[in-house]
Amino acid sequence: MKKIRQFREIEVGEFFVVGIDTSAGGLDYCAAQFISVDRLDVPLVYHSKLLATEMTPDIVRILERLYDITGVKPVVAYERNNGGVFEMERLARLNKKQKFKPYQMIQYGRNKDQKTMMKLGWDTNSATRPKMLSDLKEAIDSKLFRVYDSPTIEELFSFVVIQTSGSWRAAAETNAHDDLIMSLAIAWQLYHTESKPESSEKKRVVSLNRFRTKRWAI
Repeated sequence: MKKIRQFREIEVGEFFVVGIDTSAGGLDYCAAQFISVDRLDVPLVYHSKLLATEMTPDIVRILERLYDITGVKPVVAYERNNGGVFEMERLARLNKKQKFKPYQMIQYGRNKDQKTMMKLGWDTNSATRPKMLSDLKEAIDSKLFRVYDSPTIEELFSFVVIQTSGSWRAAAETNAHDDLIMSLAIAWQLYHTESKPESSEKKRVVSLNRFRTKRWAI
């Protein structure tokens, strides 16, 4: 299976938000879902059984390529768990050409004396996890955006509500994965918070139309 799956041509001017779930090793996969804010679909999916440290250079190349095609900086967030915070910081350092925007999540203080802070990446925790999964379920049920990727659809069908320690929790079935679901849920949260930046390079963007028919070489 290819590391990146493409389902349609990328258009000049499209704005993408990207959610990434990192692998902890073993049987886990690294997964990235690329939602087009303009087209409301997921034309690109990155999915591979490797470590996050191996994935990051691929992600940088894909993000830079997206900018070269669209002329619009994509916004990207790694999940901070499983060492994702370190790879998110590394991704920001590798953004030397400034062709994408690393996502910064608001960190609220616990009391009025603590300042609001920003941190790189997406925090999946007891507060954010139920909401992000609920929002994703509602979007899928309401057909708010289009998913083409068969492995993602398979994961959605194997994602169930289970009881653990006396409480109910949405999770993948035994021997199933949730990498594609979690990355998609992160991307869907970014869809609601991130705005398309104004392009100041319209003439250069038009000339990049020639890249539209090329596929990804990762």
